[in-house]
Amino acid sequence: MSDSRHPVLDETALTAEQQTTYDEIAGGKRGLVQGPLRVWLQSPQLADRAQSLGAFCRYETQLPPRVSELAILVTGAFWTSGFEWAVHAPIALQEGLAAHIIEDIRCGKTPTFTASDEAAIYAFADELHKTHQISDTTYAAVVSHYGVQGAVELVGILGYYTLISMTINAFNVPLPDGQADPF
Repeated sequence: MSDSRHPVLDETALTAEQQTTYDEIAGGKRGLVQGPLRVWLQSPQLADRAQSLGAFCRYETQLPPRVSELAILVTGAFWTSGFEWAVHAPIALQEGLAAHIIEDIRCGKTPTFTASDEAAIYAFADELHKTHQISDTTYAAVVSHYGVQGAVELVGILGYYTLISMTINAFNVPLPDGQADPF
């Protein structure tokens, strides 16, 4: 893959619109502008709208961070998005997702879960990515834990992190800090 597709963002030459969105991202909970967010700033309006959705999906849904990060990892692995994985695998571990679950997902294996909510989130994310549908049983399992609102927010997380992963892959976003590709 060519690195020439990864657009360079010159922070000293941002347009007013880019600067506003850049400052909003850097001043938010993320605290920095990295990876796909830098790509999106090539289109400041897209960057503004996407980062706003992303802030909600990452920090404000009713899903506990442990299962939200699980959904993000399933998405990152599905898209073999190295940058996404490198950023979110450590967060998932910090939020309480077991190391063996993280490693199984990275390796394309179905993990063994002890927590029923993790099993439900994994099944939903995996099924939606692979079949583009959700069975009644899988849907009911997520709703039993997090309600319809949780199921809707889960789909939002999966969709947003699909956009992230597609951006990473389409524009060859390099891994942070020279990390090795996990896939």
